Amino acid sequence: MGESAEDALLKDALLKEFFADVSEVERDNEVLRVLSCFKLNPLEHLNLDFNSSPEDVKRQYRKISLLIHPDKCKHPKAKEAFAALAKAQQLLLDPQERDYIVAQINLARDELRAERKKQLKKDNASKIRSLVDESKYELQYEDSEEFKQKLKQRVREILTEQEWRRRKMAMRISEEEGRLKKDEEEARELSKRKRENDQKWEDTRENRVTSWRDFMKAGKKAKKGELRPPKLKTEDPNKSYVQRPVKKG
Repeated sequence: MGESAEDALLKDALLKEFFADVSEVERDNEVLRVLSCFKLNPLEHLNLDFNSSPEDVKRQYRKISLLIHPDKCKHPKAKEAFAALAKAQQLLLDPQERDYIVAQINLARDELRAERKKQLKKDNASKIRSLVDESKYELQYEDSEEFKQKLKQRVREILTEQEWRRRKMAMRISEEEGRLKKDEEEARELSKRKRENDQKWEDTRENRVTSWRDFMKAGKKAKKGELRPPKLKTEDPNKSYVQRPVKKG
């Protein structure tokens, strides 16, 4: 059963009264905390556990936003921190983005569990203890601060790796798009030059035809009116010639 409108108003009033007494130092510290968070995990911005629900996200966002809102906080980077907080809430309330974050958290948890099983095989005392009540023993371990810190760090590593892969893929796509764009531009330029050359050829067609006609007319006149030069007699290398004797005076 959800809370009534009166209960909600009462909570808001109490929350505002509480934050009215919060010192500027606490507000500034929260601004710095938000800005120093790991940027790829919105849960860290809201300072939430990995198993938090959408309702937890909304509740925590309202609580922190009252602390660092630029109208209430004098820190020079309050606006930047508030924007980061709003972005974190937006991501966690988006089903697709939330599913992505949860999937990476589950992957990190599975990896840590697998590593722990290998470790238990080497540690006989822990192995015997885990066999007594394995589920209870593991739940206690995963509820420990040690496991939570390991999980937090592993989630960071996985998110960083996934982001790096995403950026590399985006870079390859961008390079491929650039190559295709360059090829298209070169093809367009070649097509443009071909059209220009075809147009020039077409534009000079009449001049070429006229020049050819003039040339042919001039050639016909030369055949009718001009004397042809005598043909030169050439020696045939296959025939033998006898030199006539030259009379001496």
